[in-house]
Amino acid sequence: MKTYVIVKTHELALKGKNRPWFMRRLVENLRTATRDAGVSNVWQGQMLIGLTLENEEAWPLVKQQVSDCFGVAKFYKAYSAPQDLNRVKDMLASWLVGREFNSFRVTANRADKRFPIKSESINRDVGQFVKDLTGARVDLTRPEVQIFLEVVPGEILVYFDEVRAHGGLPVGVSGLVSAMLSGGIDSPVAAWHMMKRGCRVHFVHFHSYPLVDRSSIEKAEELVQLLTRHQYGSQLSLVPMEGVQKQIILETPPSYRVILYRRFMMRVTEALARSRGAKAIITGESCGQVSSQTLDNMAAIDAVANMPVLRPLIGANKEEIITQARKMDTYPVSILPDQDCCSLFVPRHPETRAKLETVERLESALPMGELVQQAIENTQSRLLRLVASESPNR
Repeated sequence: MKTYVIVKTHELALKGKNRPWFMRRLVENLRTATRDAGVSNVWQGQMLIGLTLENEEAWPLVKQQVSDCFGVAKFYKAYSAPQDLNRVKDMLASWLVGREFNSFRVTANRADKRFPIKSESINRDVGQFVKDLTGARVDLTRPEVQIFLEVVPGEILVYFDEVRAHGGLPVGVSGLVSAMLSGGIDSPVAAWHMMKRGCRVHFVHFHSYPLVDRSSIEKAEELVQLLTRHQYGSQLSLVPMEGVQKQIILETPPSYRVILYRRFMMRVTEALARSRGAKAIITGESCGQVSSQTLDNMAAIDAVANMPVLRPLIGANKEEIITQARKMDTYPVSILPDQDCCSLFVPRHPETRAKLETVERLESALPMGELVQQAIENTQSRLLRLVASESPNR
């Protein structure tokens, strides 16, 4: 008896004439996600995607990988039965043995219209059988057990337990973005939200090594590895900050240093983004959360950017962001102590309402173009790939 995983989407069903393209990308992503996980075939049906398992033992790992695939709204472990309702009833009788429940629902979908019995008749016929077998009542709104029957060419797929996934769009359908990744809580969550909207994410991490230790670099690599389970391959750019930090400390007043750091980061990130074909810059900023994230300061920082700067978390509070980070498994890594480049020389009283003309006047004393070019030339790149056996157990 074959074992399948049946994948259902939600948002993709609304894409009209573009739906086949979205579905093809989701099929490709599922193939990549479950490579070496015990899947012999990934195939597309009518408004569903199926994965054929090599054996029953593959289910736990495949379940984990499919759960992390954006575009998947829900999925089920399914079993194959012949297109014969009597055979389906025989199989149900053996599967339901030992399961105690007071209510149930049968939901049939006749995707293969050549099958002579309509969905409503299947529901009534199989429902009466289960009622007589178990004594449970039919409940169409809140059943304890749901029995799904999917009539496809040559077979009927039978499945029970629904597994909820993230939904969203398949990674890759919305293009490439570059995310400024710190070692903190917020920026990985921002990147996750853009992946969920179908973007591939290139990560840019700024560090102050060798002025400080490598802890922020190590955290960035670990965070990107965790996020890579959603896009299966990630490019991480590691940008040195020590040169510009020394210049800013020598030439500018303490209250404006963080803003000047951020403007430098924005310039470098945009240059790296354009070199890779990215269309936008992503940050983890939330309005008013810290001094550099006031509207005045963000406007002064964005003034140097010539591509869209997207802030998925702009309206979220810290508690909401932490809750999401916990669900993503990035929170334990994000709270590890490290020597972050921006917090290294933060003044006691940073400017919260920066004036653009003041910022530009201060920057005029700095060889900013030279510093940006130097940072880009000294940037190191890391390529991280999905390793299924290292994915966290959730």
